[in-house]
Amino acid sequence: MRPRGGIHLFEGSYRAGTPPWDVGHPQPAFVRAADGFRGRVLDAGCGTGEHALLAAGHGLDATGIDTSETAIERARAKAEERGLRARFLVWDALDIASLGDRFQTVLDCGLFHVFDDDDRARYVESLGSAVDTGGLLHVLCFSDLVPPGFGPRRVSQEEIRESFADGWIVRSIDAARMDVTFAPPGIPGWFATIERAGDPVGYA
Repeated sequence: MRPRGGIHLFEGSYRAGTPPWDVGHPQPAFVRAADGFRGRVLDAGCGTGEHALLAAGHGLDATGIDTSETAIERARAKAEERGLRARFLVWDALDIASLGDRFQTVLDCGLFHVFDDDDRARYVESLGSAVDTGGLLHVLCFSDLVPPGFGPRRVSQEEIRESFADGWIVRSIDAARMDVTFAPPGIPGWFATIERAGDPVGYA
């Protein structure tokens, strides 16, 4: 499915070179969590594929989706170069249900924090339509401890808990470094682990 109007598009950033979030390796928080990945894995907003490939390297069935065709092309090239099997699709994370698949693990590195309030709610609903009960969502996002200025909106722990209040259980939210190209030491982030609890009214 091609991305629809209103979704955040980053194709221009990839065509211009290396975006600030494309650090060329998995984020340390996901590396630490990788032994807990299970079942079919979805990397939502996968960029050039580092986290889907991390899951594939653990022997899991991994799918990465992103709105950027250039990012997906680079992800496919990485998979081939590394001899790993993963599926990469140009797809809208606000319509994951249209994939027609179910997932037990979802990885979100830097996608949740780009949405405005309306699209954030749509995104959570989209996730709920495709994650099995008991499935785990791992989110790494900008923290509200990052000073105002360059980059996406800052996110508080309260916002994460409020966004996933219905149909989910927030298991943990931990401080985590988020690697970016413009600040070599990294910036403050939150790493949340959230469990799909069931199918309340409003979820497919």
